[in-house]
Amino acid sequence: MLITSRRNPLVNRLRYLHEAEGRRIHGLILLEGTHLFQEVLRLGLVPTEIIATPKWLKHNNDLTKTFSSVRLVTLDVLRAIATTKNPDGILTVLPIVQLPIAPRTPNFLLVLDRLQDPGNMGTLMRTALAAGVDSLWLRGGVDPLHPKVLRASAGAALSLPLERFSSTVELLQQIKNLSGMQRIATRVQEKYTSQTIKPYWQLDWSKPTALFLGNEGSGLDPFLESICTDGVTIPHSYLVESLNVGVAAAPLLLERFRQRLTYVKNNL
Repeated sequence: MLITSRRNPLVNRLRYLHEAEGRRIHGLILLEGTHLFQEVLRLGLVPTEIIATPKWLKHNNDLTKTFSSVRLVTLDVLRAIATTKNPDGILTVLPIVQLPIAPRTPNFLLVLDRLQDPGNMGTLMRTALAAGVDSLWLRGGVDPLHPKVLRASAGAALSLPLERFSSTVELLQQIKNLSGMQRIATRVQEKYTSQTIKPYWQLDWSKPTALFLGNEGSGLDPFLESICTDGVTIPHSYLVESLNVGVAAAPLLLERFRQRLTYVKNNL
């Protein structure tokens, strides 16, 4: 049966998943778009609901043939549920328990301190997965399960294990359990004249590593910065004071991947 009214209970029930409280109470996340649905299929995850327009289903029936039912809605109803102004025709509801669990002893860890922008968070998740990060640790900031973050991650959020911490103390306690791991922060050379700061490519990224990145405006919490064992810079023109955190993360995270490929190539 086609749902045509924006007042249908389905609309408010799924819109509630836009909020952290709704996701926590129901244990569900809302995925928007065909690409995220394809990622669900690729990973073998099992959605609780699939909501689509008749037009989308007509052109993508092969994607849903293994599912017993699809909730059909008009485009107007779909727009009322989605966070995007122009959804492409499908929404997927997925249980949070199906997301990967963070490993107890990660070898390559990304720690994000109070990131606020959903686009930055999603981009960082995608880059982290591409770089082989084992786990993502978050201290406060934007909810990584918000639909905008999930969309910006292009599906990486469904594959990248993450753990959230409500306070610096809680985060530090977990970091203490990771013995032998180098802790890296990005720094501005001029601020640390008494300390040797090296370009990021001079660091040995093959070691167990935790990379710390901070808030878009205020940067990394000074206390977290103080526990880092190494500081690295990303050399760039003086005409720009600093780089966006999503941009800065890419060369840092992928340097480990590059060094590993270089090692393999040199030892063939």
